Amino acid sequence: MATIIDGKLISQQIQEELTIEVNAIKANGSKLPHLAAVLVGNDGASETYVGAKVKACEKVGFKSTMVRLAADTTEKELLFIIEGLNNDPDIDGYIVQLPLPKHIDEQKIMMAIAPEKDVDGFHPQNVGRMALNLPTYLPATPFGIMQLLERYKIDTVGKYCVVIGRSHIVGSPMSILMARNTNPGNCTVTMCHSKTADLKAFTLKADIIIVALGKPEFLTADMVKDGVVVIDVGITRVASTQTKSGFKLLGDVKYDEVAAKSSFITPVPGGVGPMTIASLLVNTLKSSRKEVYK
Repeated sequence: MATIIDGKLISQQIQEELTIEVNAIKANGSKLPHLAAVLVGNDGASETYVGAKVKACEKVGFKSTMVRLAADTTEKELLFIIEGLNNDPDIDGYIVQLPLPKHIDEQKIMMAIAPEKDVDGFHPQNVGRMALNLPTYLPATPFGIMQLLERYKIDTVGKYCVVIGRSHIVGSPMSILMARNTNPGNCTVTMCHSKTADLKAFTLKADIIIVALGKPEFLTADMVKDGVVVIDVGITRVASTQTKSGFKLLGDVKYDEVAAKSSFITPVPGGVGPMTIASLLVNTLKSSRKEVYK
């Protein structure tokens, strides 16, 4: 039977470790780590994410700032706010919550964030440093997955890893991280996507499968071999008559049937999700210590 990888538990452990570090910083009389979040408009999911990030900051003792902007904020106004955050010595790191309203060029905004404050790890400079295995801020979700693999002592060296999905947020960085000469890492990696011919031929050989597609229950038992490690990054809200809320959350993996064949598997919810915030906090602490950009 599969070992369930408990992201809630690991996230909790990391936050407890961070609290100890923050208490030591306080005792020293040093400046507390400070994370800011910029939220443009009132997208419900974004509100929830940013709220959770602010709460997590308070829990571990970080300072946090929430910058709320109206949906009709212009690109120029947002760039002005970003310049202010770049130049504010008290703010160690900040995130601009995506998606942004349609009239704002996301790429231009990401490029404007100072790389040394880019705790989301999306700036091209940080992506390049990651690819070259230089000290950097790893994107929060891939970083969280690497922590899960490490803390569950899952052997990755020499294993065949299939990443399904090629987004800049998960799939692409994941394939780089799993191939790097590090532990976890040192895998032989294939990145599959919507245009991959005979995807099942790849997944059936895989020792580790990381699915980040956003297609509910895409990976089924007939696509995996016995003993596989499955990391499910997808989360889709679907209608359900069995819950009070009228919906349930599904991952990209048909959980029950794939779990029966897996050695390790992440549930949805409670697997990868909680790790994203923990990783963001770790990156903010690194930034406050000037560990990446000295």
